[in-house]
Amino acid sequence: MQHADNPVDWYPWGAEAFTAAQTQDKPVFVSIGYSTCHWCHVMAHESFEDNDVAAILNDSFICVKVDREERPDVDSVYINACQIMTGTAGWPLTVIMTPDKKPFFVGTYIPRSTRNGYLGLIEIAARISDLWQTRKADLLAMANKAIDAMKASLTTTNINPDYAPDTSLSDKAYQQLLGKYDPENGGFGTAPKFPAAHNLMFLMRHFRRTNDPNALEMVETTLSKLRQGGIFDQLGFGFHRYSTDAQWLVPHFEKMLYDQAMLTIAYAEAFQLTGKGVYETTLREVLTYVLRDMRDARGGFYCSEDADSDGVEGLFYLWRYDEITEALGETATVELAIDVFNVRREGNFHNELTKSMDGRNILHLRDTPPKSGVNTVFDAVVTELLQKRRQRIAPFKDTKILTDWNGLMIGALAVAARVVNEPLYLDAAKAATDFILTAMSAPDGRLRHCYKDGNSSIDATLDDYAFLVYGLTELYESSLNADYLHEAGRLNKVMIDDFQDTSGGGFYMTPSGNTELPVRPKDVYDGAYPSGNSLALVNLVRLSRLTADTELKAKAHRLISVFATTVQQAPLAYTMFLNGVDLFLCGEKER
Repeated sequence: MQHADNPVDWYPWGAEAFTAAQTQDKPVFVSIGYSTCHWCHVMAHESFEDNDVAAILNDSFICVKVDREERPDVDSVYINACQIMTGTAGWPLTVIMTPDKKPFFVGTYIPRSTRNGYLGLIEIAARISDLWQTRKADLLAMANKAIDAMKASLTTTNINPDYAPDTSLSDKAYQQLLGKYDPENGGFGTAPKFPAAHNLMFLMRHFRRTNDPNALEMVETTLSKLRQGGIFDQLGFGFHRYSTDAQWLVPHFEKMLYDQAMLTIAYAEAFQLTGKGVYETTLREVLTYVLRDMRDARGGFYCSEDADSDGVEGLFYLWRYDEITEALGETATVELAIDVFNVRREGNFHNELTKSMDGRNILHLRDTPPKSGVNTVFDAVVTELLQKRRQRIAPFKDTKILTDWNGLMIGALAVAARVVNEPLYLDAAKAATDFILTAMSAPDGRLRHCYKDGNSSIDATLDDYAFLVYGLTELYESSLNADYLHEAGRLNKVMIDDFQDTSGGGFYMTPSGNTELPVRPKDVYDGAYPSGNSLALVNLVRLSRLTADTELKAKAHRLISVFATTVQQAPLAYTMFLNGVDLFLCGEKER
Protein backbone atom coordinates (compact mmCIF):
# COMPACT_ATOMS: atom_id res chain seq x y z
CA MET A 1 0.00 0.00 0.00
CA GLN A 2 2.89 2.38 0.75
CA HIS A 3 4.33 1.72 -2.71
CA ALA A 4 1.08 1.95 -4.65
CA ASP A 5 1.96 5.35 -6.15
CA ASN A 6 5.54 4.49 -7.16
CA PRO A 7 6.38 4.86 -10.86
CA VAL A 8 7.72 1.30 -10.62
CA ASP A 9 5.06 -1.06 -11.99
CA TRP A 10 4.84 -3.29 -8.92
CA TYR A 11 3.05 -6.62 -8.97
CA PRO A 12 2.09 -8.43 -5.78
CA TRP A 13 3.74 -11.80 -5.24
CA GLY A 14 1.61 -14.28 -7.16
CA ALA A 15 0.99 -16.20 -10.36
CA GLU A 16 0.23 -13.11 -12.45
CA ALA A 17 3.72 -11.70 -11.98
CA PHE A 18 5.58 -14.90 -12.76
CA THR A 19 3.38 -15.72 -15.75
CA ALA A 20 4.15 -12.25 -17.11
CA ALA A 21 7.87 -12.86 -16.60
CA GLN A 22 7.66 -16.18 -18.46
CA THR A 23 5.63 -14.69 -21.30
CA GLN A 24 7.85 -11.62 -21.69
CA ASP A 25 11.09 -13.54 -21.03
CA LYS A 26 12.19 -11.18 -18.27
CA PRO A 27 13.87 -11.78 -14.94
CA VAL A 28 11.89 -10.85 -11.83
CA PHE A 29 13.03 -8.00 -9.58
CA VAL A 30 11.71 -8.66 -6.05
CA SER A 31 11.95 -6.10 -3.26
CA ILE A 32 11.12 -7.47 0.20
CA GLY A 33 10.67 -5.11 3.13
CA TYR A 34 8.24 -4.08 5.83
CA SER A 35 6.32 -0.91 6.45
CA THR A 36 8.28 0.32 9.49
CA CYS A 37 11.75 -0.42 8.09
CA HIS A 38 13.89 2.74 7.96
CA TRP A 39 16.26 1.60 5.20
CA CYS A 40 13.31 0.35 3.16
CA HIS A 41 12.02 3.91 3.22
CA VAL A 42 15.43 5.26 2.22
CA MET A 43 15.65 2.95 -0.79
CA ALA A 44 12.08 3.76 -1.76
CA HIS A 45 12.69 7.51 -1.69
CA GLU A 46 16.00 7.26 -3.56
CA SER A 47 15.05 4.70 -6.18
CA PHE A 48 11.47 3.46 -6.33
CA GLU A 49 10.04 7.00 -6.39
CA ASP A 50 12.56 8.04 -9.05
CA ASN A 51 11.27 8.08 -12.64
CA ASP A 52 14.65 7.22 -14.17
CA VAL A 53 15.13 4.16 -11.97
CA ALA A 54 11.54 3.10 -12.53
CA ALA A 55 11.96 3.29 -16.30
CA ILE A 56 14.94 0.92 -16.19
CA LEU A 57 13.23 -1.53 -13.83
CA ASN A 58 9.97 -1.53 -15.76
CA ASP A 59 11.74 -2.04 -19.07
CA SER A 60 14.03 -4.87 -18.00
CA PHE A 61 12.16 -6.72 -15.25
CA ILE A 62 8.84 -7.79 -13.86
CA CYS A 63 8.84 -6.02 -10.50
CA VAL A 64 7.33 -7.55 -7.37
CA LYS A 65 6.89 -5.90 -3.95
CA VAL A 66 6.61 -8.11 -0.88
CA ASP A 67 5.72 -7.23 2.71
CA ARG A 68 7.85 -9.69 4.67
CA GLU A 69 5.36 -9.66 7.55
CA GLU A 70 2.49 -10.48 5.23
CA ARG A 71 4.51 -13.20 3.45
CA PRO A 72 7.02 -14.57 5.96
CA ASP A 73 7.33 -17.74 3.87
CA VAL A 74 8.63 -15.78 0.87
CA ASP A 75 10.96 -13.79 3.09
CA SER A 76 12.28 -16.92 4.81
CA VAL A 77 13.32 -18.54 1.55
CA TYR A 78 15.05 -15.53 0.05
CA ILE A 79 16.67 -14.12 3.19
CA ASN A 80 18.30 -17.53 3.41
CA ALA A 81 19.46 -17.14 -0.18
CA CYS A 82 20.96 -13.78 0.70
CA GLN A 83 22.81 -15.26 3.65
CA ILE A 84 24.17 -18.12 1.55
CA MET A 85 25.16 -16.02 -1.46
CA THR A 86 26.56 -12.93 0.29
CA GLY A 87 27.24 -13.89 3.90
CA THR A 88 24.95 -11.11 5.16
CA ALA A 89 21.23 -10.47 5.26
CA GLY A 90 18.76 -7.72 6.11
CA TRP A 91 16.06 -5.47 4.77
CA PRO A 92 15.28 -4.11 2.30
CA LEU A 93 16.04 -7.41 0.64
CA THR A 94 16.65 -7.17 -3.10
CA VAL A 95 16.37 -10.39 -5.10
CA ILE A 96 16.58 -10.88 -8.85
CA MET A 97 15.34 -14.27 -9.96
CA THR A 98 14.25 -16.37 -12.91
CA PRO A 99 10.57 -16.65 -13.88
CA ASP A 100 10.52 -19.95 -11.96
CA LYS A 101 11.58 -18.14 -8.76
CA LYS A 102 15.22 -19.20 -8.61
CA PRO A 103 17.50 -16.36 -7.39
CA PHE A 104 20.76 -15.42 -9.11
CA PHE A 105 21.36 -11.97 -7.54
CA VAL A 106 20.69 -10.89 -3.95
CA GLY A 107 21.50 -7.84 -1.88
CA THR A 108 20.10 -5.61 0.81
CA TYR A 109 19.96 -1.81 0.61
CA ILE A 110 21.32 -0.59 -2.74
CA PRO A 111 21.90 3.13 -3.41
CA ARG A 112 20.36 4.72 -6.50
CA SER A 113 23.74 5.31 -8.16
CA THR A 114 27.23 4.00 -7.52
CA ARG A 115 28.90 5.68 -4.54
CA ASN A 116 31.66 4.92 -2.07
CA GLY A 117 32.64 1.83 -4.02
CA TYR A 118 29.14 0.31 -3.95
CA LEU A 119 27.38 -0.29 -7.26
CA GLY A 120 24.11 1.58 -7.60
CA LEU A 121 20.76 0.14 -8.60
CA ILE A 122 20.87 1.86 -11.99
CA GLU A 123 24.20 0.21 -12.86
CA ILE A 124 23.22 -3.19 -11.44
CA ALA A 125 19.92 -3.25 -13.31
CA ALA A 126 21.63 -2.36 -16.59
CA ARG A 127 24.30 -5.03 -16.17
CA ILE A 128 21.83 -7.78 -15.30
CA SER A 129 19.56 -6.82 -18.16
CA ASP A 130 22.53 -7.15 -20.51
CA LEU A 131 23.56 -10.49 -19.00
CA TRP A 132 20.01 -11.83 -19.37
CA GLN A 133 20.23 -11.11 -23.09
CA THR A 134 23.80 -12.31 -23.68
CA ARG A 135 24.62 -14.90 -20.98
CA LYS A 136 21.31 -16.23 -19.77
CA ALA A 137 22.61 -19.77 -19.46
CA ASP A 138 25.19 -18.64 -16.92
CA LEU A 139 22.53 -16.89 -14.85
CA LEU A 140 20.28 -19.97 -14.96
CA ALA A 141 23.16 -22.18 -13.84
CA MET A 142 23.88 -19.79 -10.97
CA ALA A 143 20.21 -19.86 -9.99
CA ASN A 144 20.09 -23.67 -9.98
CA LYS A 145 23.19 -23.80 -7.81
CA ALA A 146 21.60 -21.33 -5.37
CA ILE A 147 18.45 -23.45 -5.12
CA ASP A 148 20.48 -26.56 -4.33
CA ALA A 149 22.27 -24.70 -1.52
CA MET A 150 18.98 -23.33 -0.18
CA LYS A 151 17.39 -26.78 -0.10
CA ALA A 152 20.34 -28.11 1.86
CA SER A 153 20.19 -25.20 4.29
CA LEU A 154 16.44 -24.91 4.79
CA THR A 155 15.19 -28.48 4.79
CA THR A 156 17.96 -30.82 5.95
CA THR A 157 17.61 -32.41 9.38
CA ASN A 158 19.50 -35.22 11.07
CA ILE A 159 17.28 -37.61 12.97
CA ASN A 160 18.89 -39.63 15.72
CA PRO A 161 16.05 -41.78 17.10
CA ASP A 162 18.24 -42.99 19.96
CA TYR A 163 19.17 -39.48 21.09
CA ALA A 164 18.73 -39.10 24.84
CA PRO A 165 18.16 -35.42 25.73
CA ASP A 166 20.27 -34.02 28.54
CA THR A 167 21.47 -30.63 29.75
CA SER A 168 24.74 -30.58 27.80
CA LEU A 169 23.45 -28.38 24.99
CA SER A 170 21.95 -25.93 27.49
CA ASP A 171 25.19 -25.83 29.45
CA LYS A 172 27.10 -25.08 26.24
CA ALA A 173 24.68 -22.29 25.30
CA TYR A 174 25.10 -20.81 28.78
CA GLN A 175 28.87 -20.75 28.40
CA GLN A 176 28.52 -19.05 25.01
CA LEU A 177 26.23 -16.38 26.50
CA LEU A 178 28.66 -15.89 29.36
CA GLY A 179 31.45 -15.35 26.85
CA LYS A 180 29.50 -12.72 24.92
CA TYR A 181 28.06 -10.94 27.94
CA ASP A 182 28.70 -7.20 28.31
CA PRO A 183 28.96 -6.70 32.09
CA GLU A 184 28.96 -2.91 31.83
CA ASN A 185 25.91 -2.42 29.61
CA GLY A 186 24.13 -5.74 29.77
CA GLY A 187 23.18 -7.69 26.68
CA PHE A 188 25.46 -9.81 24.56
CA GLY A 189 28.11 -8.84 22.05
CA THR A 190 28.72 -5.31 20.80
CA ALA A 191 26.76 -3.09 18.43
CA PRO A 192 24.16 -3.54 17.13
CA LYS A 193 22.33 -5.05 20.09
CA PHE A 194 18.93 -6.72 20.09
CA PRO A 195 16.89 -7.34 23.26
CA ALA A 196 16.51 -11.09 22.39
CA ALA A 197 14.20 -11.74 25.34
CA HIS A 198 14.31 -15.50 24.80
CA ASN A 199 18.00 -15.43 25.76
CA LEU A 200 17.03 -13.88 29.09
CA MET A 201 14.23 -16.42 29.56
CA PHE A 202 16.76 -19.18 28.91
CA LEU A 203 19.15 -17.73 31.52
CA MET A 204 16.39 -17.58 34.12
CA ARG A 205 15.66 -21.26 33.54
CA HIS A 206 19.36 -22.02 33.79
CA PHE A 207 19.46 -20.15 37.11
CA ARG A 208 16.46 -22.06 38.40
CA ARG A 209 18.11 -25.36 37.42
CA THR A 210 21.68 -24.65 38.57
CA ASN A 211 21.40 -21.75 41.05
CA ASP A 212 24.34 -20.12 39.24
CA PRO A 213 24.26 -16.45 40.35
CA ASN A 214 26.00 -15.32 37.16
CA ALA A 215 22.97 -16.34 35.11
CA LEU A 216 20.62 -14.15 37.13
CA GLU A 217 23.12 -11.28 37.20
CA MET A 218 23.23 -11.24 33.40
CA VAL A 219 19.43 -11.10 33.27
CA GLU A 220 19.06 -8.38 35.87
CA THR A 221 21.75 -6.12 34.45
CA THR A 222 20.35 -6.46 30.95
CA LEU A 223 16.75 -5.79 31.96
CA SER A 224 17.81 -2.77 34.04
CA LYS A 225 19.94 -1.28 31.27
CA LEU A 226 17.21 -1.83 28.70
CA ARG A 227 14.69 0.05 30.84
CA GLN A 228 17.12 2.91 31.44
CA GLY A 229 18.30 3.25 27.85
CA GLY A 230 17.15 5.17 24.82
CA ILE A 231 15.86 1.87 23.44
CA PHE A 232 12.94 2.36 25.86
CA ASP A 233 10.46 5.14 25.17
CA GLN A 234 10.75 6.98 28.48
CA LEU A 235 7.55 8.99 27.95
CA GLY A 236 5.11 6.82 26.03
CA PHE A 237 6.64 3.47 27.00
CA GLY A 238 7.36 0.42 24.87
CA PHE A 239 10.65 -0.80 23.43
CA HIS A 240 12.22 0.14 20.12
CA ARG A 241 13.50 -2.67 17.94
CA TYR A 242 17.23 -2.63 18.62
CA SER A 243 20.16 -0.44 19.60
CA THR A 244 22.76 0.75 17.11
CA ASP A 245 25.33 1.00 19.90
CA ALA A 246 26.47 -1.14 22.83
CA GLN A 247 24.95 1.19 25.46
CA TRP A 248 21.28 0.79 24.40
CA LEU A 249 21.25 4.56 23.77
CA VAL A 250 20.58 5.09 20.06
CA PRO A 251 17.96 2.72 18.70
CA HIS A 252 16.36 2.12 15.39
CA PHE A 253 13.11 3.66 16.50
CA GLU A 254 10.49 1.30 15.11
CA LYS A 255 8.40 -0.50 17.72
CA MET A 256 7.44 -4.11 17.00
CA LEU A 257 4.58 -5.99 18.65
CA TYR A 258 6.68 -9.13 19.12
CA ASP A 259 9.31 -7.23 21.13
CA GLN A 260 6.65 -5.90 23.48
CA ALA A 261 5.28 -9.41 23.96
CA MET A 262 8.58 -11.20 24.53
CA LEU A 263 9.98 -8.51 26.84
CA THR A 264 6.77 -8.45 28.86
CA ILE A 265 7.27 -12.16 29.52
CA ALA A 266 10.93 -11.64 30.42
CA TYR A 267 10.13 -8.88 32.93
CA ALA A 268 7.27 -10.93 34.38
CA GLU A 269 9.54 -13.92 34.92
CA ALA A 270 12.24 -11.71 36.45
CA PHE A 271 9.63 -10.34 38.85
CA GLN A 272 8.66 -13.90 39.75
CA LEU A 273 12.27 -14.83 40.46
CA THR A 274 13.33 -11.72 42.37
CA GLY A 275 10.20 -9.97 43.61
CA LYS A 276 11.73 -6.63 42.56
CA GLY A 277 9.07 -4.03 41.87
CA VAL A 278 10.94 -2.35 39.01
CA TYR A 279 10.27 -5.40 36.84
CA GLU A 280 6.56 -5.30 37.59
CA THR A 281 6.55 -1.57 36.86
CA THR A 282 8.27 -2.07 33.52
CA LEU A 283 5.93 -4.82 32.33
CA ARG A 284 2.97 -2.62 33.29
CA GLU A 285 4.48 0.27 31.34
CA VAL A 286 4.97 -1.88 28.24
CA LEU A 287 1.40 -3.16 28.41
CA THR A 288 0.11 0.39 28.96
CA TYR A 289 1.68 1.28 25.62
CA VAL A 290 0.34 -1.83 23.87
CA LEU A 291 -3.23 -1.52 25.15
CA ARG A 292 -3.31 2.24 24.51
CA ASP A 293 -1.65 2.47 21.10
CA MET A 294 -1.52 -0.95 19.46
CA ARG A 295 -4.97 -2.47 19.99
CA ASP A 296 -7.68 -2.64 17.37
CA ALA A 297 -11.25 -1.86 18.41
CA ARG A 298 -12.13 -5.54 17.93
CA GLY A 299 -9.38 -6.74 20.25
CA GLY A 300 -6.54 -7.74 17.95
CA PHE A 301 -3.11 -6.11 18.07
CA TYR A 302 -1.37 -4.14 15.33
CA CYS A 303 2.06 -5.00 13.95
CA SER A 304 4.28 -2.03 14.57
CA GLU A 305 4.99 1.67 14.57
CA ASP A 306 7.44 3.32 12.21
CA ALA A 307 10.90 4.65 13.02
CA ASP A 308 10.33 7.74 10.86
CA SER A 309 8.03 10.70 11.22
CA ASP A 310 7.90 13.56 8.75
CA GLY A 311 10.58 11.69 6.80
CA VAL A 312 13.17 11.73 9.62
CA GLU A 313 14.10 8.69 11.70
CA GLY A 314 13.44 9.17 15.41
CA LEU A 315 12.19 12.73 15.05
CA PHE A 316 9.05 11.99 17.10
CA TYR A 317 11.12 10.87 20.09
CA LEU A 318 14.02 13.37 20.10
CA TRP A 319 14.19 16.62 22.07
CA ARG A 320 16.23 19.80 21.88
CA TYR A 321 17.13 21.48 25.16
CA ASP A 322 14.98 24.53 24.44
CA GLU A 323 11.97 22.35 23.55
CA ILE A 324 12.05 20.91 27.06
CA THR A 325 12.42 24.29 28.73
CA GLU A 326 9.55 25.66 26.65
CA ALA A 327 7.30 22.68 27.38
CA LEU A 328 7.88 22.72 31.15
CA GLY A 329 8.38 26.38 31.94
CA GLU A 330 9.02 26.16 35.68
CA THR A 331 12.67 26.06 36.69
CA ALA A 332 12.29 23.18 39.15
CA THR A 333 10.61 20.84 36.67
CA VAL A 334 13.02 21.82 33.90
CA GLU A 335 16.00 21.04 36.09
CA LEU A 336 14.48 17.69 37.10
CA ALA A 337 13.81 16.72 33.49
CA ILE A 338 17.29 17.75 32.36
CA ASP A 339 18.88 15.78 35.17
CA VAL A 340 16.72 12.63 35.12
CA PHE A 341 16.64 12.27 31.34
CA ASN A 342 20.29 13.22 30.72
CA VAL A 343 19.51 16.14 28.40
CA ARG A 344 22.39 18.28 27.12
CA ARG A 345 22.38 21.66 25.42
CA GLU A 346 24.60 20.26 22.65
CA GLY A 347 22.51 17.09 22.44
CA ASN A 348 23.36 13.45 23.10
CA PHE A 349 22.04 11.90 19.88
CA HIS A 350 24.62 10.85 17.33
CA ASN A 351 23.27 10.40 13.82
CA GLU A 352 23.98 6.82 12.78
CA LEU A 353 25.40 7.80 9.40
CA THR A 354 27.28 11.03 10.14
CA LYS A 355 28.20 10.20 13.77
CA SER A 356 27.64 13.88 14.48
CA MET A 357 25.38 15.59 17.02
CA ASP A 358 22.81 18.17 15.96
CA GLY A 359 21.48 19.33 19.32
CA ARG A 360 18.84 16.66 19.73
CA ASN A 361 18.53 14.36 22.75
CA ILE A 362 17.34 10.83 23.40
CA LEU A 363 15.72 10.69 26.80
CA HIS A 364 17.36 8.02 28.95
CA LEU A 365 18.13 7.32 32.60
CA ARG A 366 21.25 6.76 34.66
CA ASP A 367 19.45 4.63 37.21
CA THR A 368 16.13 3.09 38.15
CA PRO A 369 13.22 5.32 37.03
CA PRO A 370 11.46 7.35 39.74
CA LYS A 371 8.33 5.57 40.97
CA SER A 372 5.12 6.79 39.43
CA GLY A 373 2.72 8.20 41.99
CA VAL A 374 5.52 8.76 44.51
CA ASN A 375 7.48 11.54 42.86
CA THR A 376 4.62 13.79 41.77
CA VAL A 377 6.97 16.35 40.21
CA PHE A 378 8.43 13.67 37.97
CA ASP A 379 4.94 12.48 37.03
CA ALA A 380 4.09 16.06 36.04
CA VAL A 381 7.23 16.25 33.88
CA VAL A 382 6.30 13.07 32.02
CA THR A 383 2.69 14.21 31.56
CA GLU A 384 3.68 17.62 30.19
CA LEU A 385 6.34 16.27 27.81
CA LEU A 386 4.06 13.52 26.57
CA GLN A 387 1.30 16.04 25.93
CA LYS A 388 3.76 18.23 24.00
CA ARG A 389 4.97 15.25 21.98
CA ARG A 390 1.43 14.38 20.92
CA GLN A 391 1.38 17.63 18.96
CA ARG A 392 4.11 16.31 16.65
CA ILE A 393 3.60 14.30 13.49
CA ALA A 394 3.27 10.74 14.77
CA PRO A 395 5.06 7.79 13.17
CA PHE A 396 3.08 5.65 10.75
CA LYS A 397 1.30 2.71 12.38
CA ASP A 398 1.08 -0.59 10.51
CA THR A 399 -2.42 -1.79 11.35
CA LYS A 400 -2.05 -5.26 9.91
CA ILE A 401 -3.01 -7.90 12.47
CA LEU A 402 -0.94 -11.09 12.33
CA THR A 403 -1.98 -14.33 13.96
CA ASP A 404 1.53 -15.33 15.08
CA TRP A 405 2.47 -12.05 16.74
CA ASN A 406 -0.97 -11.84 18.34
CA GLY A 407 -0.40 -15.33 19.73
CA LEU A 408 2.75 -14.06 21.43
CA MET A 409 0.91 -11.05 22.84
CA ILE A 410 -1.97 -13.20 24.09
CA GLY A 411 0.59 -15.36 25.90
CA ALA A 412 2.34 -12.28 27.33
CA LEU A 413 -0.90 -10.80 28.60
CA ALA A 414 -1.90 -14.09 30.17
CA VAL A 415 1.48 -14.49 31.89
CA ALA A 416 1.39 -10.90 33.15
CA ALA A 417 -2.19 -11.29 34.36
CA ARG A 418 -1.34 -14.13 36.72
CA VAL A 419 2.08 -12.82 37.77
CA VAL A 420 0.86 -9.37 38.87
CA ASN A 421 -2.81 -10.33 39.40
CA GLU A 422 -4.21 -7.89 36.87
CA PRO A 423 -7.68 -8.79 35.45
CA LEU A 424 -7.34 -6.09 32.76
CA TYR A 425 -4.61 -8.09 31.07
CA LEU A 426 -6.60 -11.31 31.19
CA ASP A 427 -9.61 -9.58 29.63
CA ALA A 428 -7.40 -8.19 26.84
CA ALA A 429 -5.96 -11.65 26.15
CA LYS A 430 -9.45 -13.12 25.94
CA ALA A 431 -10.64 -10.37 23.57
CA ALA A 432 -7.67 -10.87 21.26
CA THR A 433 -8.26 -14.63 21.26
CA ASP A 434 -11.91 -14.18 20.37
CA PHE A 435 -10.93 -11.89 17.51
CA ILE A 436 -8.34 -14.30 16.07
CA LEU A 437 -10.63 -17.33 16.34
CA THR A 438 -13.49 -15.55 14.59
CA ALA A 439 -12.10 -12.95 12.19
CA MET A 440 -8.95 -14.88 11.25
CA SER A 441 -10.25 -18.43 10.89
CA ALA A 442 -11.28 -20.13 7.66
CA PRO A 443 -14.60 -22.01 7.36
CA ASP A 444 -12.78 -25.32 7.90
CA GLY A 445 -11.34 -24.11 11.21
CA ARG A 446 -7.84 -23.51 9.94
CA LEU A 447 -6.16 -20.19 10.58
CA ARG A 448 -5.44 -17.25 8.34
CA HIS A 449 -2.20 -15.33 8.72
CA CYS A 450 -3.08 -11.68 8.10
CA TYR A 451 -6.03 -9.35 8.73
CA LYS A 452 -6.36 -5.85 7.28
CA ASP A 453 -9.34 -3.57 6.79
CA GLY A 454 -11.94 -6.23 7.42
CA ASN A 455 -10.36 -8.98 5.35
CA SER A 456 -8.35 -11.97 6.49
CA SER A 457 -6.10 -13.58 3.93
CA ILE A 458 -3.15 -15.86 3.25
CA ASP A 459 -2.89 -19.37 4.63
CA ALA A 460 -1.39 -19.55 8.09
CA THR A 461 2.22 -20.59 8.57
CA LEU A 462 3.74 -22.85 11.20
CA ASP A 463 4.44 -19.77 13.35
CA ASP A 464 0.76 -18.84 13.36
CA TYR A 465 -0.23 -22.20 14.78
CA ALA A 466 2.68 -22.60 17.18
CA PHE A 467 2.46 -19.07 18.57
CA LEU A 468 -1.31 -19.11 18.97
CA VAL A 469 -1.24 -22.53 20.65
CA TYR A 470 1.36 -21.10 23.02
CA GLY A 471 -0.88 -18.11 23.78
CA LEU A 472 -3.94 -20.31 24.29
CA THR A 473 -2.05 -22.58 26.67
CA GLU A 474 -0.92 -19.61 28.76
CA LEU A 475 -4.46 -18.25 28.68
CA TYR A 476 -5.80 -21.57 29.96
CA GLU A 477 -3.30 -21.57 32.81
CA SER A 478 -4.32 -18.04 33.80
CA SER A 479 -8.07 -18.44 33.40
CA LEU A 480 -8.57 -22.20 33.97
CA ASN A 481 -11.18 -22.06 31.21
CA ALA A 482 -10.96 -25.49 29.58
CA ASP A 483 -12.24 -24.11 26.27
CA TYR A 484 -8.85 -22.51 25.69
CA LEU A 485 -7.05 -25.78 26.38
CA HIS A 486 -9.40 -27.60 24.02
CA GLU A 487 -8.77 -25.05 21.26
CA ALA A 488 -5.02 -25.26 21.84
CA GLY A 489 -5.21 -29.04 21.42
CA ARG A 490 -7.31 -28.76 18.26
CA LEU A 491 -4.99 -26.26 16.59
CA ASN A 492 -1.94 -28.23 17.68
CA LYS A 493 -3.38 -31.26 15.88
CA VAL A 494 -3.97 -29.20 12.73
CA MET A 495 -0.37 -28.03 12.96
CA ILE A 496 0.88 -31.61 13.19
CA ASP A 497 -1.32 -32.81 10.34
CA ASP A 498 -0.49 -29.94 7.98
CA PHE A 499 3.12 -29.03 8.73
CA GLN A 500 4.94 -32.09 10.06
CA ASP A 501 7.70 -33.60 7.94
CA THR A 502 6.75 -37.24 8.41
CA SER A 503 9.98 -38.53 6.88
CA GLY A 504 12.67 -36.02 7.81
CA GLY A 505 11.16 -34.83 11.07
CA GLY A 506 10.41 -31.35 12.34
CA PHE A 507 7.82 -28.94 11.00
CA TYR A 508 7.86 -27.07 7.71
CA MET A 509 6.99 -23.39 7.66
CA THR A 510 4.33 -23.86 4.97
CA PRO A 511 1.46 -26.38 4.91
CA SER A 512 1.45 -29.56 2.87
CA GLY A 513 0.36 -29.10 -0.73
CA ASN A 514 1.85 -25.59 -0.92
CA THR A 515 4.04 -25.52 -4.03
CA GLU A 516 4.23 -21.77 -4.45
CA LEU A 517 7.91 -21.57 -3.45
CA PRO A 518 10.89 -23.42 -4.94
CA VAL A 519 11.93 -24.57 -1.44
CA ARG A 520 9.72 -25.57 1.48
CA PRO A 521 11.55 -24.02 4.44
CA LYS A 522 12.06 -25.67 7.81
CA ASP A 523 13.73 -23.53 10.45
CA VAL A 524 14.61 -23.82 14.12
CA TYR A 525 16.78 -20.69 14.49
CA ASP A 526 15.56 -18.32 17.21
CA GLY A 527 16.11 -14.86 15.74
CA ALA A 528 14.38 -11.65 16.80
CA TYR A 529 11.64 -13.91 18.16
CA PRO A 530 11.41 -17.70 18.57
CA SER A 531 11.08 -20.08 15.65
CA GLY A 532 7.92 -22.05 15.02
CA ASN A 533 9.73 -25.33 15.70
CA SER A 534 10.97 -24.03 19.06
CA LEU A 535 7.54 -23.03 20.29
CA ALA A 536 6.07 -26.21 18.80
CA LEU A 537 8.42 -28.13 21.10
CA VAL A 538 7.35 -26.08 24.13
CA ASN A 539 3.70 -26.66 23.21
CA LEU A 540 4.10 -30.40 22.73
CA VAL A 541 5.65 -30.80 26.17
CA ARG A 542 3.12 -28.63 27.96
CA LEU A 543 0.08 -30.10 26.22
CA SER A 544 1.33 -33.63 26.86
CA ARG A 545 1.31 -32.87 30.58
CA LEU A 546 -1.89 -30.86 30.70
CA THR A 547 -3.81 -33.51 28.77
CA ALA A 548 -1.85 -36.65 29.82
CA ASP A 549 -1.22 -37.39 26.14
CA THR A 550 1.88 -39.59 25.94
CA GLU A 551 1.87 -39.42 22.13
CA LEU A 552 2.57 -35.70 22.30
CA LYS A 553 5.50 -36.37 24.61
CA ALA A 554 6.87 -38.86 22.09
CA LYS A 555 6.54 -36.25 19.35
CA ALA A 556 8.43 -33.78 21.54
CA HIS A 557 11.22 -36.32 22.01
CA ARG A 558 11.38 -36.88 18.26
CA LEU A 559 11.52 -33.12 17.60
CA ILE A 560 14.46 -32.78 19.99
CA SER A 561 16.27 -35.64 18.27
CA VAL A 562 15.63 -34.10 14.84
CA PHE A 563 17.36 -30.82 15.62
CA ALA A 564 19.92 -31.90 18.22
CA THR A 565 22.76 -32.05 15.70
CA THR A 566 21.87 -28.61 14.32
CA VAL A 567 21.62 -27.08 17.78
CA GLN A 568 24.92 -28.65 18.81
CA GLN A 569 26.73 -26.56 16.18
CA ALA A 570 25.76 -23.22 17.77
CA PRO A 571 23.52 -23.65 20.85
CA LEU A 572 23.42 -19.89 21.46
CA ALA A 573 21.23 -19.50 18.37
CA TYR A 574 18.53 -21.82 19.72
CA THR A 575 17.79 -20.70 23.26
CA MET A 576 13.99 -20.97 22.99
CA PHE A 577 14.37 -24.48 21.60
CA LEU A 578 16.60 -25.25 24.59
CA ASN A 579 13.88 -23.87 26.87
CA GLY A 580 11.70 -26.59 25.41
CA VAL A 581 14.38 -29.20 26.08
CA ASP A 582 14.67 -27.90 29.66
CA LEU A 583 10.92 -28.22 30.07
CA PHE A 584 11.05 -31.76 28.67
CA LEU A 585 13.76 -32.72 31.15
CA CYS A 586 12.91 -30.78 34.29
CA GLY A 587 9.20 -30.31 34.40
CA GLU A 588 7.33 -27.14 35.21
CA LYS A 589 6.30 -25.76 38.58
CA GLU A 590 2.69 -24.76 39.03
CA ARG A 591 2.34 -20.98 39.04
